[in-house]
Amino acid sequence: MKIEVLYNIFKECSTVSTDTRKLTKDCMYFALRGDNFDGNKFASQALKAGAKYCIIDDAQAVVDKRTILVNDVLTTLQNLAAYHRTAIAIPIIALTGSNGKTTTKELIHAVLSTTYKVKATTGNLNNHIGVPLTLLKFDESLDFGIVEMGANHQKEIEFLTNITQPDYGLITNFGKAHLEGFGGIEGVIKGKSELYDYLKENNKTVFLNTNDPLQVKQVGNYTSCITFGSKAESDCVIKLNNANPFVSLQYDGKTITSQLIGSYNFNNIAIAVTVGKQFKVATEHIKNAIEAYRPDNNRSEIIKKNSNTIILDAYNANPTSMIAAIENLKQLEAVNKYLFLGDMFELGDEAVKEHQAILSYAETNFDKNIIVIGENFYNTKASNSTLKFSKFDDLKAQFQSFQFNNATILIKGSRGMALERILTLL
Repeated sequence: MKIEVLYNIFKECSTVSTDTRKLTKDCMYFALRGDNFDGNKFASQALKAGAKYCIIDDAQAVVDKRTILVNDVLTTLQNLAAYHRTAIAIPIIALTGSNGKTTTKELIHAVLSTTYKVKATTGNLNNHIGVPLTLLKFDESLDFGIVEMGANHQKEIEFLTNITQPDYGLITNFGKAHLEGFGGIEGVIKGKSELYDYLKENNKTVFLNTNDPLQVKQVGNYTSCITFGSKAESDCVIKLNNANPFVSLQYDGKTITSQLIGSYNFNNIAIAVTVGKQFKVATEHIKNAIEAYRPDNNRSEIIKKNSNTIILDAYNANPTSMIAAIENLKQLEAVNKYLFLGDMFELGDEAVKEHQAILSYAETNFDKNIIVIGENFYNTKASNSTLKFSKFDDLKAQFQSFQFNNATILIKGSRGMALERILTLL
């Protein structure tokens, strides 16, 4: 079926879905396949649940004219999203980076929403499936769309950018994330910079952090930039006041005190402020939006439990974000500090070296109260005071021996470690 014909059918539908458990009436259901599932098997169920059409790639799943047979459902989803993007004339802001993507996206959304009608990527639906689904939920009634793009190998950002066709773009940072797929830090820089490549080739606008020499180098002498940072010559001058524990910054003669911890969140906030300024959001609205934003989903959450203060940052971890979290804990004005550090995933051949480096850094800055969990950390060389557990269940079995009183506790690890389970033990 030609994409133009399919697009007209799509416009008859209320929205798109890939999950029969979350269908809405008159949606278009895409029967995606995965390693352990086949959406084609649920086409009939989707129609009974209210889907108007089902896009399938298995002839045996045909029910009636409401099932549309294509060569490949995923490719069709991506092509339809790209066609839809061309059809809607709204400005789109795209962002990627090694750390802070979702927080930055939510901050930009919060700031722009004070003045405009805006939609953004939901949660972290930022991959080859999530980006098309996000785009297909945008329409011409919007003033802005915000698309978060994630990647774990080169050419992935290039692919997502060609679908998204952004008018504005930014990279939060270059860090040691997904080293296995990218082939080291140089691969990370090259892969993430595919967004810059698109923006420059198509004469679009870059939001550029002048505090980050790596980003300045990657952008080069490209002139269509909106710059931000602490330097006086930046288009948007923003300065960090402190981060003890919450980030406070100075902008346009006002102090903005966020509910985000760690100086590493300063750049994320600065991006949102800059985007707001570029699109003429009043300073007071920017301030109110930043100050009202609260992190969730295990991302730098501050949780009070009994007499203890917990910094829950267990959504994800890589060497760059791990160092930043440890450094932040070191700077906090607290006496009784504990570190629970979980394994970092997708580091490939660098895993042994990077886990050892993180533990050595932690032990250099903290002489006690370091607890590490996971096979990678368990196999590191550690001081006698560091406690190592190869599995979470081993930690759980001994947890009652710990005594926490007026403690400040950092919990940091990759998503697969699910270290938020420590909360139930405290």
